[in-house]
Amino acid sequence: MSIDAALRALTPLLGDRLSVSKSDLLAHGQSETHFDVIPPDGVVYPRSAQDVSDIVKICSQHRCPIIGYGAGTSLEGHTLAIQGGIAMDFRDMANVVKINDEDMTVRVGPGITREALNQELRATGLFFPVDPGANASIGGMASTRASGTTAVRYGTMRDNVIGLEVVMADGRIVRTGTGARKSSAGYDLTALLVGSEGTLGLITELTLKLQGQPEGIAAATCAFDTIDAAVEAVTSTIAMGIPMARIEFLDAASVAAVNAHSKADFPETPHLMVEFHGSQTGVAEQAERFGEIAHDSGGSAFDWATNAEDRTRLWQMRHHAYWAILASRPGSSAIVTDVCVPISNLAQAVRDTQDDIEASGLPAPILGHVGDGNFHAILLIDPNSADEKRIAKELSERMAQRALSMGGTITGEHGVGMGKLGYMSSEHGAGWDVMGQIKRALDPHNILNPGKVVQVNG
Repeated sequence: MSIDAALRALTPLLGDRLSVSKSDLLAHGQSETHFDVIPPDGVVYPRSAQDVSDIVKICSQHRCPIIGYGAGTSLEGHTLAIQGGIAMDFRDMANVVKINDEDMTVRVGPGITREALNQELRATGLFFPVDPGANASIGGMASTRASGTTAVRYGTMRDNVIGLEVVMADGRIVRTGTGARKSSAGYDLTALLVGSEGTLGLITELTLKLQGQPEGIAAATCAFDTIDAAVEAVTSTIAMGIPMARIEFLDAASVAAVNAHSKADFPETPHLMVEFHGSQTGVAEQAERFGEIAHDSGGSAFDWATNAEDRTRLWQMRHHAYWAILASRPGSSAIVTDVCVPISNLAQAVRDTQDDIEASGLPAPILGHVGDGNFHAILLIDPNSADEKRIAKELSERMAQRALSMGGTITGEHGVGMGKLGYMSSEHGAGWDVMGQIKRALDPHNILNPGKVVQVNG
């Protein structure tokens, strides 16, 4: 490996689109959670798939690691240069290539964020539905197979990416998928690459499925006396097949943090935040049916967000809950858990997690996208306390193992990165070895985001 030689070879190709400034390196060496700062040796800013291909060919020649970089909101250390190398920042590939109104699809560059994309789509009557909360880049969302608040109705990135343009580890530019909504033609390379976290290829273009803007939208909050009651309302709602657009859970500690951060006045008890999409009549029917379920589970009357501004404020509060929780313990950092279980086991999983947290003595509010069984505990720790970090990691491990014992997964949406690497064998068994074989076949020199998702030699 010769990272310095790669940097020297890239300089005449890229000019000022190659940076080794300390500020750029530090900015690309941070994560949103507890991981140490690990800066790359250089940052490159490609403008096209051909740029990416040329950069990759040089890096391959010198065995220089390349880490794809989008908005940088990863929670599992996905973009940290743990073996050195170059961060490839896709900020200059943030374009809308083509909107196909009739097909309800759009082609975009990987650097465009979901909010910017939906701004571009406003005049079409269409929107891109996947909403992970943060204003993440679309390429990064595909790389981690992201989901979020709307996944209960619209699915995850797996369901909404129908084609890719990808630069492979040897510099080849490959297209996967077609403009058609389905295909039986060979291996599904799109599905393989979505969720691979930049370890198999670097995404340079995406074809996405769009949805029509719903005629009617209604959002509301509903308070409950206990976590059990709130989760019971969720499982009953899903079992009855009510097509919720969003159904989010916050425990009392999360609500208290949101109140303090957003100057809200929710009762400091467990809450569900819900949203309904459809026709005006359909939305009214859905809300009525959910209201009956919530009432039977001991929920309060709905507090409605009656206009677009109120709904935006409501979901901003939910999306900012992570930062609100961090602010509830000034100076803390967080270990963020991300388990997902079958909906039938959700109540037990949340209950056992709450008991475990209480026994630990750490502050750790629980919240999540419980409509699809995905919830998080934000484990707040003093970054200078080795003891608190150990307790939090043990808590996180027990959550992961508990989810696996219930037929669930160690990560519902955040991905593996380096943070969840230690649990992959427990979830996948021999399947993890197969993933490693795929990695070695497609990236024999292990230059694409090494040390993430799989373990390989070299």
